[in-house]
Amino acid sequence: MWSRLPFGEMLRAELGSPRHARRLGSSPRSRVWRAELSGTQVVVKQLIDGPEAAERYAREVAALRLASQADPPVVPMLLGTDPAERVLVLEHLEHRQPADDWVVGYADALARLHAATGTDAAGALPAWSGPSHDDIDSFLGLARTLGCAVSSGVRTELGALVDRLTRLPGHALLHGDPCPGNDMHTSSGVRFIDFEQAALGSGLVELAYLRIGFPTCWCATAPARTLLDEAEAAYRTAWRSATGTVVEDDLTDACASWLLRGDALVQRAHRGTADHLAKIPERDWRWGTATARQRLVHRLGITSRMTPAGSELEELGQLATAMRDTMLTRWPALQPLPSLRP
Repeated sequence: MWSRLPFGEMLRAELGSPRHARRLGSSPRSRVWRAELSGTQVVVKQLIDGPEAAERYAREVAALRLASQADPPVVPMLLGTDPAERVLVLEHLEHRQPADDWVVGYADALARLHAATGTDAAGALPAWSGPSHDDIDSFLGLARTLGCAVSSGVRTELGALVDRLTRLPGHALLHGDPCPGNDMHTSSGVRFIDFEQAALGSGLVELAYLRIGFPTCWCATAPARTLLDEAEAAYRTAWRSATGTVVEDDLTDACASWLLRGDALVQRAHRGTADHLAKIPERDWRWGTATARQRLVHRLGITSRMTPAGSELEELGQLATAMRDTMLTRWPALQPLPSLRP
């Protein structure tokens, strides 16, 4: 199969001729091989034709180059590129079975990834974009369909939330999809792969993944509270060590942002194609480790606990509680998210 490897003359002149190529599993948006160059194993990745393929390739290359500044490393070394064929040649990493407390090392590495960029990286990647006012409409439409009362105050709160998120400060290097499976647990620590959705923004929106259940991931999990606390503390310690600054304590807005996004209930290929929240009352669907209703119930519970009386999102918290209770009453067989990754 090595002859099918997209390894053109430019790469051969730069890196030599590959041998023993073997196709690996990958997403539908890419093809991936393991090969040898001068006796050393490498990974060759090609982004195939499709929507935004050129943009996804540019994001990945830019993110890997920016992340290469981190020490110890948090990404595989980028050995070569062929922009015409959208090919990357990467250091091969030996993945180990993650430990039971994998989220702690994951969070430490995520902080160091985020800290790899400073203000001088502005423009190197697109800025992170949060939920929109259309997402508010979809979320409140679901609440009404479930029979929950929607006050005028909750719409006001959500409008203010969306506006705050557009102004969320930060120039962190965001992975874009920091999911179990995109983290390689190696003998020298965790490294991240697959940066096709990388962006710049506030690290809070990805630190929130741990609490809100890995919202863009097939592998939705809810770590035990003790592990969650330890992982968030590890993130904050690593960030402070790398930047000399303190991470903001409040993750409420970041978690609520994932609650509003119906596209965070489906895999990437189906995002932007429908109002997925509107489908929840009529049908459930499984994606990876959990169903859409399981994911939503988890996010509602987290948000309700983080928005007590007197908070900026008090009425959202009340609505989230009502929606969660309604869903669990209507579908009593719904189970919590798994606490362990497969």
